[in-house]
Amino acid sequence: MDHQSVPRRAFLQTMSVLGAAAAAGCAQTGGTQPAAAARTQYDPFAHFELKVSEVEFRRNSKGRQLMARIYQPQGNGPFPVMLDLHGGAWNNKNRLAEEPMDRAIAASGVLVVAIDLTLAPEAPYPASLQDANYGVRWLKANAVRWNGDASKLGIYGSSTGGHLAELIGMRPFDPRYSAIPLPEAPGIDATVAYIAARSPISDPYARFLNAEAKKRESMVKSTRNYFVPWESIYEANPQQIVERGENFNKLPMLIMQGALDDNVMPAVQEKFVKTYRAAGGDVAFTIFEDSEHEWVAKPGPQTFRAQEMVKAFIARNLARNLDR
Repeated sequence: MDHQSVPRRAFLQTMSVLGAAAAAGCAQTGGTQPAAAARTQYDPFAHFELKVSEVEFRRNSKGRQLMARIYQPQGNGPFPVMLDLHGGAWNNKNRLAEEPMDRAIAASGVLVVAIDLTLAPEAPYPASLQDANYGVRWLKANAVRWNGDASKLGIYGSSTGGHLAELIGMRPFDPRYSAIPLPEAPGIDATVAYIAARSPISDPYARFLNAEAKKRESMVKSTRNYFVPWESIYEANPQQIVERGENFNKLPMLIMQGALDDNVMPAVQEKFVKTYRAAGGDVAFTIFEDSEHEWVAKPGPQTFRAQEMVKAFIARNLARNLDR
């Protein structure tokens, strides 16, 4: 289609560069082990039919049954695995929030699992982080049920889901986040291979100040609902974690930001990217022109471009980890 030609051309160019880099990496390391290559094989240009199903995830402290939606490619596999953490200002939405992105990524040959999260009115921080940490471990233990290989599991997070993804990635062994036991697989940890995020709340305090300045009472209330006690907005703040010089896991990140976003200001996101890189982290950062906070929910060239960018990022990280 005409409206897809430009982003697809850019994606092809990106993949050519990534392919060359992967080949160079193999040459430097003497090649890869065949078994590892078989486990992580991924062609972002492939297309698979999907089987979509739902299973019970866990019951939270308020008794609500959290569910997981499984987007399973129909093919030989096994397929790489990605966990989706939804946004909603920590107070709203569920596993269906990012269905267009989940379907697009899954159709390229990735087992995508989107989970419900405990919402702030049910329990404040760190309850949803505990769901997310448990979700990583649960998915690692169960991905084989849906023909997935979770050895290089990644996370996709949107808005506040991106905030959770960053914290899980940076603090995979935090005992507060790993408080929910997984008796059937107690030795599995919550480390992940990469994070892809759309408009993540990389500095929740800066977002709160922006909401106050714009008199967005709903956002102010949602933030105060979640960060209890209030001081946790500084403690659970990716920007401030890096600035404080904490020892954190510097995993690869992809951050996609709308230029017209007045919910998460582009300058705040740029500051996090600069700080993360200065601390030794690897982050790919792209500004999407003419795009607001939730642009990926709407069909169009920029949404298609974001989907292709996530696929390329997955391919790059699987390729870089073939021999690990």
